[in-house]
Amino acid sequence: MKKDIILAGVGGQGILSIAAIIGYAAMESGYQLKQAEVHGMSQRGGDVQSHLRISDKSIHSDLIPQGGADLIISVEPMEALRYKSYLADSGWMITNTTAFKNIPNYPQETDLMNEVKNISNNIAINADQIAKDIGANRSMNMVILGAAADYLDIDYDKLEAGIKFVFGRKGEKIVEANLAAMRAGREAAKANND
Repeated sequence: MKKDIILAGVGGQGILSIAAIIGYAAMESGYQLKQAEVHGMSQRGGDVQSHLRISDKSIHSDLIPQGGADLIISVEPMEALRYKSYLADSGWMITNTTAFKNIPNYPQETDLMNEVKNISNNIAINADQIAKDIGANRSMNMVILGAAADYLDIDYDKLEAGIKFVFGRKGEKIVEANLAAMRAGREAAKANND
């Protein structure tokens, strides 16, 4: 098993929580893990990205080469496309469709979504709306994690355990909201591919 994953978004959108949950699930599954992060300034809406490399064999580098990513998981469409050159030909781009307009010359959203749709393997869902619809407004990132869950080659129950581990100190209500958001994202991804 080997998965090279780029996580992308804007500071404050929960990319590092996604990375922590996937990392926990990978370690609980007995896999090797290497991670490299670049943190933007969340107060100013800076970009955040993380390279996650998961394998059942030794991993020698924490950085994914261009054209080598199996997955790009993004909570923001422009940030997903920023790392498009990293996506392998057979890779999947999974992104939120809701834009975080943090710059004055933000591209037209229709142009961004057309570019996402031109990628042969893509899942684009409105994770913000899905989170609101289930009453978990702050769990958009877990909706995106759910959309990616079936492409990670990690047992779903290990991802659930990761949510419980990462959010457990915040109380059962927060854990349940995040679990519901991940389930909703997984269902949305299945519907997206039908």
